Amino acid sequence: MADETGLKDCLADLAESGRRQVVPLAAETIRARGDQRLRRRRAALASGGALLAVVLAVGGMSLVRAPGGGSEPPAAGPAPAASPFVPPTPGPGAEYATELGYVYGAVVRGDTVRVTVEQARIAGGAATPGGVVHTLTLPRGALVEVRQLADGKPADTQLGELADRLGAGPRWVFAIDYDSEGRVQSLREAYWLSG
Repeated sequence: MADETGLKDCLADLAESGRRQVVPLAAETIRARGDQRLRRRRAALASGGALLAVVLAVGGMSLVRAPGGGSEPPAAGPAPAASPFVPPTPGPGAEYATELGYVYGAVVRGDTVRVTVEQARIAGGAATPGGVVHTLTLPRGALVEVRQLADGKPADTQLGELADRLGAGPRWVFAIDYDSEGRVQSLREAYWLSG
């Protein structure tokens, strides 16, 4: 029985020394970890809910715009309402596809500029109107590479600053670069063509 008492005393001493060496977590640390887990969970639930709302909104819009739905009002302006224009698509391995066209009829509306583009035919280094007409609405701050429009000095100019010079009839030929989704990526004055 003396061995059991000694063993009990030894175990009690060992437990006491363990308690002295282990520092319990402070209450603030425990609360902070719990709050962090709660914030993460709430953020995950909120982002999941937001994603669900976006998916439902896009799905609803696709149903509203389904064939046979309401038609959009005709565009007013110098371009015909129905245009046979289809943006060019880049060939295999190409990043952009280019359209050459006369750019004119620029109208500034807020932060955008709407221009009319008439495709150009190229024969013998000279451009002539090709007959296919469409409109583009571009950001007013879109940079345009110009030379003749900048009095012979190559420059990048904001489209909004060129609106008054592009407001008249077809005079300036531009190379318009489209990406694979039909978006305009750059507008360059085709100064190398005589119009």
